[in-house]
Amino acid sequence: MTEQTERSLAEQPPGTGRLPNAASGDGTAPAGGAGRGDGPAAAQTTTAGATALPHTAPPPLAEPRPLGETRTWPRDFTHRLTAPLPGVRALARIAREGKLRPAPEKLQEIQQLPFEPGPMPAAGTTTLALTWAGHASWVVRIGGLTVLTDPVWSRKILGTPARVTPVGVRWEDLPPVDAVVISHNHYDHLDAPTLKRLPRHTPLLLPAGLAPWARRRGFTQVTDLDWWEAVELPAPGGPVRFDFVPAHHWSKRTLTDTCRSLWGGWLLTAPDGRRLHFAGDTGYGHWFEEIGRRYPGIDLALLPIGAYDPRWMLRPVHTDPEEAVKACQDLGARALAPMHWSTFLLSGEPPLEPLHRVRTAWAATGRPREDLWDLPVGASRVLDGS
Repeated sequence: MTEQTERSLAEQPPGTGRLPNAASGDGTAPAGGAGRGDGPAAAQTTTAGATALPHTAPPPLAEPRPLGETRTWPRDFTHRLTAPLPGVRALARIAREGKLRPAPEKLQEIQQLPFEPGPMPAAGTTTLALTWAGHASWVVRIGGLTVLTDPVWSRKILGTPARVTPVGVRWEDLPPVDAVVISHNHYDHLDAPTLKRLPRHTPLLLPAGLAPWARRRGFTQVTDLDWWEAVELPAPGGPVRFDFVPAHHWSKRTLTDTCRSLWGGWLLTAPDGRRLHFAGDTGYGHWFEEIGRRYPGIDLALLPIGAYDPRWMLRPVHTDPEEAVKACQDLGARALAPMHWSTFLLSGEPPLEPLHRVRTAWAATGRPREDLWDLPVGASRVLDGS
């Protein structure tokens, strides 16, 4: 969370209720807007407050929706929260403890953060490749398309100290951008100055409720989706499918728009069937297992490993490194690419700690070391079989 977000949370009542699973079970939304969690495959809440997933065959994937359609959504998506938002008492405790920044003696680790910019790999119609620009910003090459995830090329974002590593890819070195996916509207994921650099005809794929924001800024190919909904974009190698999937997070951009738009991750499926999961920003929870159930055979998971300390406050919305490894296993993903660290210092852990912990957690699983894509900012990697 950014400082601006933390401050604006103080306007919220302490807790918004727990409504852990509100998407419909058949992969579509009921008429009139977002799903409400009453479908046959919706998770059920136990008396202990945990969420038990049904052991049934996954529903068929949703038919792709039309690109650019205008939708009507509920006033807010508070019912999708999987944990109450922190209230005034929590924010007062944070202010008192002063633990949302690393200890001063740990800041020297910034000089050791991995930064190795290099040329992006050549990408044909059968290539699935990644380049990490930093934070949650990736350049994804899939099916002949170039897709940006949560692009933030700004040096500084509102309410947050300036980035501690440069952007890994110079804007002028990007190939033409064929699409942008956004996970949610927090400033470190939805950066208006970066989007202004794009041609206004660039397709933007957004969470439910964010399309008006983009259209007000002149974008003409805007599609916003509910959880489990999908669109397809034409590509040289055949259509690339984009499914919007749940995450354990929330949304807020101003003092008056808490949860007025949805949050989530994206599942990208290449024409040859290879799959990439971009989690956006998320805590750990039951959604990972459900995503893996509905989308078997995920090849690569892009999961956050930073901004997790103090855990008493950030656990519901940010995975720590061990939880990211567990989420990768829940997804059934072959490989893990860590993100959401080494760029903006948003919380109290030492700058290098996420990298050390994710490597230790991965080694403990016994999985192949080469399937942990712990890339330096600016580095690229191509999925085997491209």
